[in-house]
Amino acid sequence: MANQIIVKKKIEDYNKSITVSGDKSLSIRWVLFSSIAKGKSKAYNLLLSEDVLAAINAVKKLGAKVRLNKNYCTITGNGIGGYKYQEDITINSENSGTLGRLIMGLLIDTPYKIKIIGDKSLSKRDFNRIAEPLKKFGADIKLTNKGLPLTIKGNENPLPINYLENRGSAQVKSSIILAGLKTKGKTFIKCKPSRDHTELLCKYLKLPLKVKKKNNYDLIEVKNVKEIKPLNYKIPSDISSAAFFIVLTALSNKSKLLIKNVNINPSRIGIITILKKMGTNIEFKNKKKYKGELIADISITSTKKLKPINCPSKLNSGAIDEFLIIFLVAAKANGVSYFKDIGELNQKESPRLKWGAKILNKMGIKTITTDNSIKIFGNPNLIIKKKIVIQNYLKDHRVFMTSVIAASVFGGTWNIHDKDSIKTSFPKFLEIIDGLKK
Repeated sequence: MANQIIVKKKIEDYNKSITVSGDKSLSIRWVLFSSIAKGKSKAYNLLLSEDVLAAINAVKKLGAKVRLNKNYCTITGNGIGGYKYQEDITINSENSGTLGRLIMGLLIDTPYKIKIIGDKSLSKRDFNRIAEPLKKFGADIKLTNKGLPLTIKGNENPLPINYLENRGSAQVKSSIILAGLKTKGKTFIKCKPSRDHTELLCKYLKLPLKVKKKNNYDLIEVKNVKEIKPLNYKIPSDISSAAFFIVLTALSNKSKLLIKNVNINPSRIGIITILKKMGTNIEFKNKKKYKGELIADISITSTKKLKPINCPSKLNSGAIDEFLIIFLVAAKANGVSYFKDIGELNQKESPRLKWGAKILNKMGIKTITTDNSIKIFGNPNLIIKKKIVIQNYLKDHRVFMTSVIAASVFGGTWNIHDKDSIKTSFPKFLEIIDGLKK
């Protein structure tokens, strides 16, 4: 029972203010950029989850000096070419696709083979999408069934490339950008729009990267960089973590919540756009810009009547990590919601599209799914009175947290396994839930 929880009581109404954990995408990127900067970088509010700690362990193996204090973390890097490579290094990416894929770009010039491994879930995910462009730079990459474990041996003089990225994957794009910074010449990427944290960090650090935004794609040019300055950063809160409490509040009876200092990067707030179309009461307050990123407090109040949505595909990339929790809103909407072109969900920590349907079906919600879409037949009067067990989901943290929110909103007795899965991204999740109950 130690690694599972039982939820058998709906959450009562509340009017509170909370702060959620630091942004995971920015935390990992700060670790990687600081490791190739020249000098000491400092970060406050760094997310100390398993994914970020795996990134810290990785750069330590590559020669960066790391010091973790109670309130901040410092990383002292040796410059863009300052990694200290040794033979037979193994980098463990644990559950983090962001780390596993982005660090491959930084290893584009390694003179020795480096092995990259991950946990059971990450090992099932597609790494060929990264290997394909990096091989064009001259790297020698050997995969296991398109995934991990893999070995990478770089090219000491990597070649600039032109690459078409048509999946809308920020991880692929970012890995190519990081490799391009180590390449003599210009690397060009034509890509579907996706999260742009890497580009914003490059712009803030005044690195040689240009972005031209077209109607349906971005054109990115990146050149060799001689030196990266240290990056001192107060990591804003994570919209993906805030999403669970946004939905919890929207679906509750008479609640109000303010979530402070959240990263509302336009490439990340697809969930806000979708939920507003469905009739939820969400506002941004105290908006400001911080080192390239937009930050705001998010105010949410309970919503009485929710509308179904025929979700435009153009919103998918900005909500790709939040669809499981969005599905819960569709479950309470008055009508049929349709989400299409979301097959990428099955490339996440677990096959999330399948798990989304499975959770809804266990709740008594009818769905029609394909490999790439889901129709959700909402029930505004849904009240659950039965027992539901959630287990064997490859320890996907978002499956766990979505199940806790569903139990807290719709009732029933939920036995949810693999509580420790939240350590990968949001260790304080249950602590914040408990705080709302007081």
